[in-house]
Amino acid sequence: MDLTLIWAALIALGLFIYVALDGFDLGVGIIFPFFPDDRERDRMMHTLAPVWDGNETWLVFGGAALYAAFPVVYAAVLPALYLPLILMLACLILRGVSFEVRGKATRTKNVWSLAFTLGSAGAAFFQGIALGAYLQGIPVVNGSFAGDTFFWLTPFSLLTGLGLMSTYALLGACWLAMKTDGDLQLRLHQFIGPLTIVLLLFMIAVSVWTPLSDAQVARRWFAAPMFYRLLPVPFAVAAVAALMLVSTRRRHERAPFALALVLVALGYVGLLVSVWPYAIPDSVTLWDAAAPASTQAFTLVGAVIVVPVILVYTAAGYWVFRHKTPADANYH
Repeated sequence: MDLTLIWAALIALGLFIYVALDGFDLGVGIIFPFFPDDRERDRMMHTLAPVWDGNETWLVFGGAALYAAFPVVYAAVLPALYLPLILMLACLILRGVSFEVRGKATRTKNVWSLAFTLGSAGAAFFQGIALGAYLQGIPVVNGSFAGDTFFWLTPFSLLTGLGLMSTYALLGACWLAMKTDGDLQLRLHQFIGPLTIVLLLFMIAVSVWTPLSDAQVARRWFAAPMFYRLLPVPFAVAAVAALMLVSTRRRHERAPFALALVLVALGYVGLLVSVWPYAIPDSVTLWDAAAPASTQAFTLVGAVIVVPVILVYTAAGYWVFRHKTPADANYH
């Protein structure tokens, strides 16, 4: 049993769950400015109230798991991405504060609405920046970061930052279309189609840019048998996007959100293939970055206990609040 692969799979799963869950509630903040009516904004935030805190559990799990299972990555990547990660956390704090204060504010309600939007958009953008910098490769020497302070600020990382914002915006619109009704739901459906097209454009741009800028990625992508395994992915993305447009046109309520998650999963598979088998692209493999087997085995016992608990209480929360959020809901 390869403990390194098990831990890599756990961290990859946790990251995907985080993107899927916290992605839609950040996305709600990103599309907030397009819905200026305070009553609609209140309802949008009430759809998030029961679940948004729990969604961020997976971010904490990912950081703790990385520290336990891949300390070389933790020691090299965090210093490299210190600034974008600190800015991301600052945005998450701003967003969390604005979420609570806005519900009680009167004269300053618009200020806190703006803070909610800026916090949500900023967190998504800096997560995308960190992702782009990671994909481009982090200079590592003797297990330590060896680049300059702003190595992460590149045209590619700016592209991935905007791309992740569009991903979260689509998830947020689909979530709200599932949780609301009436005129608000109708206008949300009108958002989903354009956002799907924007996301497709970003996916194409990243998919073209990545192999063109990295010869090792190009070799992995286009060498058999990997090429034949990846070949169905673009067709699957096109098919899912087409289904998304059809389901939106027919005003389906739950299908757009499910299809958006499938789109995210397909893009995520492409990213995983791009970096495999590296923990730090083109620099440190998973096995070179892994903790000793005894450490992995010891911490895996804890993960086997903790991960099911997180899954159960997360699922329970969504099940209890599975119905639509009424217009007169009042979280505060």
